[in-house]
Amino acid sequence: MDKKVRVRFAPSPTGGLHLGGVRTVLFNYLFAKKHGGDFILRIEDTDQSRFVPGAEEYIFNTLAWCGLTPDESPVHGGPHAPYRQSERKATYKQYAEQLVNAGHAYYAFDTPEELDQMRVQYKTEENPSPQYNHVLRAKMRNSLTLSADEVAALLAAGTPHVVRIKMPLDETVTFTDMIRGEVSFHTSQVDDKVLLKADGMPTYHLAVVVDDYLMKISHAFRGEEWLPSAPVHILLWKYLGWSAEMPQWAHLPLILKPDGNGKLSKRDGDRLGFPVFAMDWTDPKTGEKTIGFKERGFLSEAFVNLLALLGWNDGTDQEIFTMEELIRAFSMDRVHKGGAKFNYEKALWYNQEWIKRAAPEKLVEQVAETLAGAGVEGFVAGESAASAGVDRELLLRVIQLVKERCTLLADFVPQAAFFFATPAAFDTASIQPKWNDQKNMFFIELAKAYESSVVWEAHDLEKTLKEIAAAQDLKPGELMLPLRIMLVGGKFGPGVFDIAEIIGKQATIDRIRKVLSILEHN
Repeated sequence: MDKKVRVRFAPSPTGGLHLGGVRTVLFNYLFAKKHGGDFILRIEDTDQSRFVPGAEEYIFNTLAWCGLTPDESPVHGGPHAPYRQSERKATYKQYAEQLVNAGHAYYAFDTPEELDQMRVQYKTEENPSPQYNHVLRAKMRNSLTLSADEVAALLAAGTPHVVRIKMPLDETVTFTDMIRGEVSFHTSQVDDKVLLKADGMPTYHLAVVVDDYLMKISHAFRGEEWLPSAPVHILLWKYLGWSAEMPQWAHLPLILKPDGNGKLSKRDGDRLGFPVFAMDWTDPKTGEKTIGFKERGFLSEAFVNLLALLGWNDGTDQEIFTMEELIRAFSMDRVHKGGAKFNYEKALWYNQEWIKRAAPEKLVEQVAETLAGAGVEGFVAGESAASAGVDRELLLRVIQLVKERCTLLADFVPQAAFFFATPAAFDTASIQPKWNDQKNMFFIELAKAYESSVVWEAHDLEKTLKEIAAAQDLKPGELMLPLRIMLVGGKFGPGVFDIAEIIGKQATIDRIRKVLSILEHN
């Protein structure tokens, strides 16, 4: 590559960040890091009517959680500041005027009412949605149809107006997409997009080109929904005299609904019961809360991993990738042209694999926070395991023992809570059908034997149980379920003697006797 790789993600602060948006960030980030380049985050907030309070902060929090830290941004600064388009407003007007003066754009003075009338007046069966294009611009009120004196008078009077690109009548715009190869558009199919709005703010079309040029962006990766806008942007690069500096393009495939029928949306997630936002998002206007992958219990590493393989693979069967492995393996020529179906079951598999492979030290704070959120005794929300007074070594030991049973972080609540507090309820209904006096006497004897135990280790606890069972002519297998329910409250958890060793002598004996008392009174 001739010049330094510089890529950008340019979101609008209009709400929660869809997983498709995070994947666009990820592909930009991986490409930049692989080639020793820079990843820039630019906030495209020129449409103030769509601005949503808190959305920008949400974007930064999401990227921080995912480990996708920008090299330059409104927060991180950089040599091309400011990185909010609303703060660059004065920059765009000169380029809009340059385009008008060169004959590549024009002033349009049409009122909203006149535009509405145009859409009705020129509507036909063949053209149900008339657009302001090379045909209709000749019938509208703009600097192409008005005299120079009229235009000057309107401008002098401060008449509201926009600047529109003047799309050529009969040209083919062709460019090479890094994913799709050669792509062509005929200009007659593209309307005269607004470049500068009446409030002096640029539209996306002008701002993205100007900012990419001024910020020396080398590669522009974005979703395929922007493909129809490509001819406008390519012509702007040409008309502004910057063709030689134009970035290489890549339009990423859509993330599709699980059935493959259309783009995945928040409504699909609501309907099918899975998140589509990276993190929880609360709409400040409606108060509606949308759950995110983070709060559902996903590890950030698993979320990044699953996104990377939605529309890309490295040509091998490898599915679990660290960020470092992704950076080494990533290449745009392995990105698929077609959309990628989202599979929530597969997403859960990724998370389960990452939990299984994680060192307990890596999980300890997240598990502590999860247990605190569930109200488990001894854990305090918002505090680290250490500051909350939790026995860190005990928690690490518990995590190591149960993590292979957990798909989401939330699964640590049922799988680990009983190590720290006596269960609130016991599933005695599962014991009673095969309960009898002999088993009752066995557990009375077992509690006494455990009480006198000097060594409290899983192996010795199991040996004691088997010896008493043999003396009373009972099969150990018949006793394991009752003992498990006595210790954990239900039919789940790791090895029952490992549980007893960790919760300790007194808790083990107390729980056995508590359930015996419950069974006696049932």
